[in-house]
Parts: sequence; C-alpha cells; structure tokens
Amino acid sequence: MDSSGLYRDITDFAHSTPAWVQSAVEVWTKYGLLLFGLLFVAVWWRARRQGDPRAVALAVLAPAATALAYLVSEVVKSTVYEERPCRAVAGAAASLVTCPAPGDWSFPSNHATIAAAAAVALALAVRRMVLLTVPLALLMAFSRVFVGVHYPHDVAMGLLLGGSLAALAVLVLTGPISTLTTAVRTSGGRAAVWFTGPGAAR
Repeated sequence: MDSSGLYRDITDFAHSTPAWVQSAVEVWTKYGLLLFGLLFVAVWWRARRQGDPRAVALAVLAPAATALAYLVSEVVKSTVYEERPCRAVAGAAASLVTCPAPGDWSFPSNHATIAAAAAVALALAVRRMVLLTVPLALLMAFSRVFVGVHYPHDVAMGLLLGGSLAALAVLVLTGPISTLTTAVRTSGGRAAVWFTGPGAAR
C-alpha cells in the first residue's frame, strides 16, 4: 500500500489552514477518544435504568468490544512494522504534532480502530447515536493524517478493523451477556443490582 501522495496532499492542506484550526485538530486527535469514554458511561447509565437485560448487555459490550479491537490492532502493528510517514515520506510537510518514537509503528491506526469500534458498538446499543458516533470516528481518523502521524491507508484499515470487530463481537456476545445480566440481577447482591440496574427482579 502506498498512500504517501494523498498523505502529502492532506498534510500540505493542514499547513494551509488557520492556526486555530490546526490547534483544534491537535486537541481533538489527542483527547477526542475520551469523548467515547463518556458516551460509554452515558449509555450504560441509560441502559441500567431501562430494566432491559439486552440494553445492559449492549452497553457493557461497547467498551469491551472496543478493547478487543484495540488489542487486535496492536497485534497487527507488531507484525507489519510500518514506519511512521512523518519520518518516512520525503518532502512531506512537517507533522503538526511530535512524530511518535521509532518502534511505535504506523499500521493500522490505533486511534482510528478504537474510534470505529466505539462508534459501531455505541450505535448498536443506541441506534440513533450513529448520527453522532460515526462522524466522530471519521473525524478522529482524518485528524491522524491531518496532524501527520499516519498514512491514509493506516486510518482506513483502522476504521475497517475496529468497526467490523466491534460488530462481530456484539453480534456473538449479546445473547450470552443478556443471560448473564439476568442471572446477576436475580442474585440479589447490592453491587450487582446497582451495576446492572434493578429491572424486573427488584
């Protein structure tokens, strides 16, 4: 894969944007994943108040599926050994953020993988949330190229990997986790009921 030409185009565009745009993208690319964490909490809190074991299962699976996608992404990184474009692409504009250290490989993008997995898993938990999470994931992926630390094909593969793994994990595990949630509720333990929501077993 060679997307260095598109990488140059995007990083050149990044340097042509106003300073406030560059600063905003730098903040987003650094801290944007925290927003998905807040959404995980909000979706879980909503689910536990609904009294529906399936809703709780989907809420719990969202961060779990995201973590799984991240781990797979790390395994792929450790086998591909693709150098970061901010060091490898001759004649490209300087990255807007510090180029990651040697040995922190480029393919696939962990940020894009995590964002896509979170976006898909959250959207499966709350369908209308797709209108928020998918654009946020795409923005995260684009920001990694914009600041100069990933090739376009890195983030494209990250989006594909994260989204597909999250969808598969949710599809396979929702039933078993729903059953487990019901069992936990009927156990009567205070902590268990607090975490899963009281539901019909209260």
